[in-house]
Amino acid sequence: MSMRRLEVDGVPALYASYDGPMIAGLTFRVGQVDEALPYRGITHLLEHLVLHRHGLTDYHYNGATGAISTTFTLQGGEDDITTYLTGVCESLLDPPLDRLETERSILRAEAAGRGMSVNELMPLWRYGARDYGLVSYEEMGLPRITGEHLRRWAANWFTRQNAVLWVAGRRMPPGLRLRLRDGVRQPVPPPSSALPRTPAWFTGPGTHVVFDGIVRRGTAGSVLAGVLERELFRTLRQEDGNSYTATASYAPRGDGFASVTAFADAAPGKHDAVLGGFVDVLAKVRVGRIERADVDAVRAKAGDALTGPMAEVGRLPAQALNLLLGEPVRDVEQVREELHAVTVAEVHRTALDALDSGLLQVPCDLDAEWAGYTAAPTSSTRVVAGPRYGRLVVGADGLSLQHDDAAATVLYGECAVCLAYPDGGRQLIGHDSITVRVEPTIHPVPPDLLRQIDAALARVTVWLPARDPRSIPQPSPAEHPPLPAPAGPNTLVGGIVLVVLSVVALCCGATWTWAVADNSDPESDVPFDAVTGTINGILYAAGLVMLVLGIRLLLKRRAR
Repeated sequence: MSMRRLEVDGVPALYASYDGPMIAGLTFRVGQVDEALPYRGITHLLEHLVLHRHGLTDYHYNGATGAISTTFTLQGGEDDITTYLTGVCESLLDPPLDRLETERSILRAEAAGRGMSVNELMPLWRYGARDYGLVSYEEMGLPRITGEHLRRWAANWFTRQNAVLWVAGRRMPPGLRLRLRDGVRQPVPPPSSALPRTPAWFTGPGTHVVFDGIVRRGTAGSVLAGVLERELFRTLRQEDGNSYTATASYAPRGDGFASVTAFADAAPGKHDAVLGGFVDVLAKVRVGRIERADVDAVRAKAGDALTGPMAEVGRLPAQALNLLLGEPVRDVEQVREELHAVTVAEVHRTALDALDSGLLQVPCDLDAEWAGYTAAPTSSTRVVAGPRYGRLVVGADGLSLQHDDAAATVLYGECAVCLAYPDGGRQLIGHDSITVRVEPTIHPVPPDLLRQIDAALARVTVWLPARDPRSIPQPSPAEHPPLPAPAGPNTLVGGIVLVVLSVVALCCGATWTWAVADNSDPESDVPFDAVTGTINGILYAAGLVMLVLGIRLLLKRRAR
């Protein structure tokens, strides 16, 4: 079975002859990396709107928005394929915007039930808050997206020049039509970087270890991922018994490069041992200690996946994306030949590229400085100049939040998004993913100055609904010490009583001193200095203490 290249209504198409149920898909070169944080989620929202018109059917259809592509797929009969893809194109020309609020709510519910992937933070730390780093962020732009935004997005990205059709079946459906706008083929964006140096490390939220490196796209990269998986599994699970899951994967980025990602979880209390074993495996690969048996096993496993009637069918979506990216479209035999040509030396050279560009996520309370990795930046190198409100500095060109000897700064011109709440709370995320929060309960920014901040960030501001009051941060005692309790209504009475008692005590002391001095007797049984001095001291001390306390209470009363 071979793959053929065709064209339908000006849309490039790939067709593979197949005797099973017909499978078809329409792939567009647009995904999460093409968005911006203030509109994060617009591609996914449009995909949901497009699929709504199909309702409940007897055939399986779906849509998927990925990092660099969006695909609408279906499995069914010829008529089903024709009806489905025709409807997708019609909805892209005229999105059903009456469903906008409903689908917006559905996406929020979908996000609430979505778990965190093991390598979700890697793009954010490597790329920042734009292009390839956007896949780490939630769809925070949903509240801002309007029907007009969706129409423009569909017109710019979902065009016949930016699409590829792929079909597996007995024949290409004869009545299939793809009514799409004309446009241009859209390249992937150039990758940004938030890492001044590599290899680098950062602390993750769990006890697992994740590594990824950037390599040139090619068969050697996919073989390297397989070799890493075998070595990590053998070392961390079979030999040490400190890990249950040890895996690795290979994912093309779309610009001629790909990421090789490796992951290992940790048994309770063993995360430091897993990190050490993980780093040892990477060091072993760096010096070229790659087992030929591992390379042969990986090639054999990949070769097995290229046999059978479904081999060419399973490759259709990836080949469609290759066509969109300008990459070679290769049949199964060509891939098999490239796979068997990979050598251990080529895998080692690819591993050096991955390790030199590596980013390592380490468990809490650990670091990787000892292994030669540089800490990824968690603070800014500059602080804006301007008035201070607590730890917040408001400058003419941005905001800084100071924490001890470090600071987080987001300049207005480099702000990826500003999340705004009705209570005055603001969250600024810079292109480098550094975040500055403005909380009115902690940073008493004057209203006129807050309006100036909002005006400077209007192009990237997403207004969010009111927060639960319990989620609003409150100042700590160190930032705002409690004020002394105001003087109550009993302060006057207490002050007067204490002053009167002090006068009585002082008068008693004076009277006692005069009486003893007037009746002094050199032959008295109780000497004057032993008795009178002690009594007088007690009376005078008590009188003075009560006098001071009474005067303080009266002064409090007056101040109140």
